[in-house]
Amino acid sequence: MFVPMFRVMLPTLAVALLATSTSLANDRYVQAPPVVVSPDLSAPWVMQLRRSPVGESAHSNSRLPAGVTVRLAPARPRIAAQAPLAAGTTQDSAVQTAAYVRQPAPRPAKRELNPVFLPTVVDYDGKEKPGTIIIDTNQRFLFLVEAGGKARRYGVGVAKPGFEWAGVHKVSEKKEWPDWRPPQEMIVREAAKGHYLPVYMAGGPANPLGARALYLGSTLYRIHGTNAPWTIGQTVSSGCIRMRNEDVIDLYERVGVGTKVIVK
Repeated sequence: MFVPMFRVMLPTLAVALLATSTSLANDRYVQAPPVVVSPDLSAPWVMQLRRSPVGESAHSNSRLPAGVTVRLAPARPRIAAQAPLAAGTTQDSAVQTAAYVRQPAPRPAKRELNPVFLPTVVDYDGKEKPGTIIIDTNQRFLFLVEAGGKARRYGVGVAKPGFEWAGVHKVSEKKEWPDWRPPQEMIVREAAKGHYLPVYMAGGPANPLGARALYLGSTLYRIHGTNAPWTIGQTVSSGCIRMRNEDVIDLYERVGVGTKVIVK
C-alpha cells in the first residue's frame, strides 16, 4: 500500500516541534529581567509578598522559577500637594515647610478671672444700712451691706473711660434672662467703629446682659450678668455694672425692688 510521505513525517515533525517549544520555554527564564513594582508598600498585593533579603521580595504561596527575583523600586518621599516652589526654594526646604504646616495649631490662651474678684465676705464699718448696694468703680467691687458689720463683696466690670458716672438710685425693676435693646446712640457709635449691633436680642446665654438684670431708677444703666465673665474687674462697659452670671443670680435673690444703690 502506498503511504504518502507527509503522513510518515508528521509524527517526527510533531516531536521536533515539542522539543523546540520546551527548549524555548526553558530558555525564557534563564535570564529573566527583574520585575519592578510600585514603591507604595501599602498596596494590597505588595503586602502579600514575603520578607526576603534587602531589595528583593517573593510571593509567599508560590515558587518563582530559578533566577527570577522581584525588586522594589526605590521609594520616593511623599509630599502633600502644594503650590510650585518659589524661586530660591529647595525641595528640602519645601519638605520642611510641609512638615511645619502639618503641625497642630496652638490652642488659644485660656481666659481666666483674677481670683481677687470672686465673691467673699468682708468687714464693713460704714454708715449704710444692711441691704444697701455700694459699687466702688475704682476698685471694681460691689458690696452688699449685711448685718453685724459685714458685707458681701463681688467683683464687677465697670464703665470704660469716657462713660464713667456716679450717683444714687434704687432698683426699679428686676428681670430674669433679660432681652437687650441697645440704645440708638450706642448702635450709631459702635457702627462708626465697624461693630454692628442688633436692634433686639432675646434673652439667653449669648445675650450680653446675661442671666439677670437689676434696673437702676429711670436710667439706662443696670447691674446685670454677662456672656464674657473674663472681663470682670475691667473697665469695659458703656456705664452698666457687669457681674458674672452666678454672682448676679446670687445678688438677685438677696435684694428686691426699691433697694438703694450707691455708685461712686
